Amino acid sequence: MRSRQYDRLRAMYVGGRGNATARRYAWFWNRAFRLGLLPRRWVTLEVRGRRTGTLTRFPLGMADLGGQWYVVSMLGECNWVQNVRAAQGCVTLRRRRPRAVRLVEVPVEERAPVIRRYVGSVPGGRPHIPVDRHEPVEAFETIASSYPVFRVMPLQTFI
Repeated sequence: MRSRQYDRLRAMYVGGRGNATARRYAWFWNRAFRLGLLPRRWVTLEVRGRRTGTLTRFPLGMADLGGQWYVVSMLGECNWVQNVRAAQGCVTLRRRRPRAVRLVEVPVEERAPVIRRYVGSVPGGRPHIPVDRHEPVEAFETIASSYPVFRVMPLQTFI
């Protein structure tokens, strides 16, 4: 049963882009996260498009580990990751209020524990990351290079 459910969820993001159903869910979750209706780990990421300059919004779940917050791309190299890199990490996270932050990319060799925490705490990411949340950290090291991870840093740290 779980496998079929995961297959349906993965099918909404073929090619790393959401289909019409995924976009409808994203619109709904963006609204819910921006209003702060869910716990702190759920946010809306706002970043300027690298080609158009248009503000784009993505609903995301964050992972907390060692007193730090992280954003993990469940789809690997996707549009929002490329936009964040083009913006040099300067983005806005919304949960009730906007908060300007810098997303700093985590080196591949440091990603595995964060991805493991992400899969354990963000159910929507589980179908997209091919390692079970109960596996040891070593199992996540084999896939870490395929899933970008960013540490959330207050913007004033970089001024």
